[in-house]
Amino acid sequence: MTGAVPRAGLVLTGGGARAAYQIGVVKAVRDILGNPARNPFPIVCGTSAGAINAVALAAFAEHFSRAVGNLIEVWENMRCELIYRTDAPSILRRGARWLGAMIWLSRRNPISLLDNAPLRELLAKFLPFDRIQANIDSGALYAVSITSSGYTSGQSVSFFQAGAGAEGWERNQRVGAAVKLGLDYLLASSALPFIFPAVKLHREYFGDGSMRQIAPVSPALHLGADRVLVVGTGRQSADAARQRSNVYPSVAQIAGHALNSIFLDTLMVDIERMERINRTLSLLPEDTGARGRVQLRPIKVLFISPSQPIERIAARFVHELPPMVRFALRPTGGMARSGSNLASYLLFEEPFCRALVDLGYQDTIGREPEVRAFFEGT
Repeated sequence: MTGAVPRAGLVLTGGGARAAYQIGVVKAVRDILGNPARNPFPIVCGTSAGAINAVALAAFAEHFSRAVGNLIEVWENMRCELIYRTDAPSILRRGARWLGAMIWLSRRNPISLLDNAPLRELLAKFLPFDRIQANIDSGALYAVSITSSGYTSGQSVSFFQAGAGAEGWERNQRVGAAVKLGLDYLLASSALPFIFPAVKLHREYFGDGSMRQIAPVSPALHLGADRVLVVGTGRQSADAARQRSNVYPSVAQIAGHALNSIFLDTLMVDIERMERINRTLSLLPEDTGARGRVQLRPIKVLFISPSQPIERIAARFVHELPPMVRFALRPTGGMARSGSNLASYLLFEEPFCRALVDLGYQDTIGREPEVRAFFEGT
């Protein structure tokens, strides 16, 4: 834990192609703050696809507006083939391996449904990891953290690179480990379960950091943030009514529901917990030292999430998926409206990503007074 230096943290969650929404949010923050060169987020934390955006902001932290511009250019020109192989031989070969394993024709463990070798190439070309330490040394950045989940230990490990005073932590199934971040850490954090291959780091294989991440905001707090801007990738609705259905859910509908549970549910629980702590601390008298004995501190939280259901937006663009991806999704129900949740995680295509960037921008601009209040005193 660091000292009393006020530092704002940015927390970017996972969600595959849904992470384009985050770019609209940081674009709006850039415009609200007047296109600043100075990085307003000394602490940047990301998970899954959000980890890619977080590392990009950290690597170019010496000029925040330019860093945001770089991300906008990448996401607004996105194509699936830049993330995973979409050719027929690759998809059919991996599909056959899964089928063979399930019917005992093969003893080889299937690695993943999709080959994300293009993502490795894109990140290696786009992200200068060595600049992270240079930005820390210059004071443009204090810390960056990306979270992965260990398939053997079951631990949620936040790998971080930070300045002086930052220390690792160990909680129940949560670990913070200081490392020099590199490409493999990023690929591990963004390895969607079943869809992209796990990556071996140190002693075990790691996958998508959203799995078993019971406290998504905690890495930023451990690294010393006194305020956090949290960007979700799913619409949170407390008044969603259950609808009658006589049709058994498709494979894609069940898979999309499972992915939503991984990426969305724990985030809301963590934010509610922080808000409850803040309310409790506000009730303690300041002049009796009671707050100090509790060993808790109030955290300013600004949470921004999509105002529209992303799966409905995805349903308008599923036809933009490459032909072989559509071919693979159709038997699962992934091309139907009810299965568009699953498609939304894989829809790395320009029209869909641009729609999410625009939505993130409008959602954030609409909350300009809250954004300005968030940065007051920094």
